Amino acid sequence: MMQRRMSLAVVTGILMSLPAFAVAAPNIVLPRPGQVGIGIQGQFGMLAKSGDLGDLFSNGPGIGIRLRYRMRYERAIGLSFEAHQFDSRVVGVAGDTTIRKLKLITSGVEIYQLFGTRDRTTRMVSVGVGLAQASVELNDGETIYPDDGVYVSAGAGLEHFFFRSWAYDLSTRYFAVFQHGKTNHDFQAQLGLIFYASY
Repeated sequence: MMQRRMSLAVVTGILMSLPAFAVAAPNIVLPRPGQVGIGIQGQFGMLAKSGDLGDLFSNGPGIGIRLRYRMRYERAIGLSFEAHQFDSRVVGVAGDTTIRKLKLITSGVEIYQLFGTRDRTTRMVSVGVGLAQASVELNDGETIYPDDGVYVSAGAGLEHFFFRSWAYDLSTRYFAVFQHGKTNHDFQAQLGLIFYASY
């Protein structure tokens, strides 16, 4: 009998202490429609071996900056600015005119469909379109600038909020870059942080 009473007292004490643990947990402030998120991501990409760019360049790191505006009905629209870098598939001698690396700058608009916006982890799919600007660095230090192209993108990812309006931003994207009448296929994995400004 005494053990039952002790067990009941312990369980009651634990249940009564749960609100205190909830208060001690990180204070998460989920974004609302009308708020703008500002994010930065590191990324690593790979060009498929096709098109003018993919035939010559392979993979490499990059960085992306995103502005994401939350809308009603679990949707969002955003601006995306990314710098991709790819190493050459061609091996050359230092000082010659063999290509060394490709820098690809993309600037565009993205539309998102969101899922689970009332949870700490928001899932999303996206489509985008924009301008792609390339520059090619040679082994002798010279830089050449091919004609600009356009791209369309499709992606999937998530935001996981860990403190107030700060979240981890994890995503993957596929870019179809159209240049000189050919299609280049770019696959990116991206990880970073996003912060939603309150109002």
